[in-house]
Order: sequence, then C-alpha cells, then structure tokens
Amino acid sequence: MFKPDIPDMDRLDHIRQLLIQLVEMGNYDIIEDLFSCKYLAHAGNKVYRGYPFLKRYVRQIRKAIPDIRIKKLEELSQSEDRLTSQRFYMGTHSSSLMGIPASKKRVAWYEMVVTRFEGYKIVEEWIVSDLAF
Repeated sequence: MFKPDIPDMDRLDHIRQLLIQLVEMGNYDIIEDLFSCKYLAHAGNKVYRGYPFLKRYVRQIRKAIPDIRIKKLEELSQSEDRLTSQRFYMGTHSSSLMGIPASKKRVAWYEMVVTRFEGYKIVEEWIVSDLAF
C-alpha cells in the first residue's frame, strides 16, 4: 500500500510521486491507494469515472508513448483541498493513440490540472491538455 503522509509531503510532491509511479513506471497498484473510488476526471465536456477509467487511460498512454516522462511539474495555486498545477510531458509516439497512427517522433505537451483532495486521496480533477501530434 502506497500511502503518503501529506503533512510531511506537500501536495505537489504527492502529485510528482504519483505521476512517476503511475504514468512513468506503470505501477497500477497505487491507483486504489491514491485515488478515491468516487474519482471523477473532467476533460472538456466529458466526465470520466473511477478506477477502470484511470487504468485504461494509463495503459493507453503508456502503450502509445512507452518512454513518457514528466519533465516539469509546477504549482500554480493551492487551497485547503485543491492544487492547480501545470505539467509538461515528453516521449516517443510509438503506437496508435486516440486514432492517431504512431509517428515514431518525439512529442511534448502541457496539461493544466486542478486536483481536489479528500485527505491524501484524489477525488476529482479538471484537465486541459494540448496533447496533439
């Protein structure tokens, strides 16, 4: 069980460790430890729910961009239960993603994410991404 001690680890470090473990390393075992079972992700006019979505999304992105790395993580603001961050990712587009054929080229993109916490668990996120090939 991966259970960070939020008072000793600020939320930005919490997100950084989560991204390294889940996105970069593919450690799906941490999902239930770090995300609420009521997890919601808002992206544009779509809402995604729960552990199955998280696992599916991470598998898809890691398959398409197996060398994905978070190159920058910056805190934009923080309140009692929310963290707003900007993330910068890079990797090689090696396999089809969202209907886009593999380009075999390096890709890079930014995301702006507002993360809402209940304790140390992530309950909800609002995501704006410029992931494009």
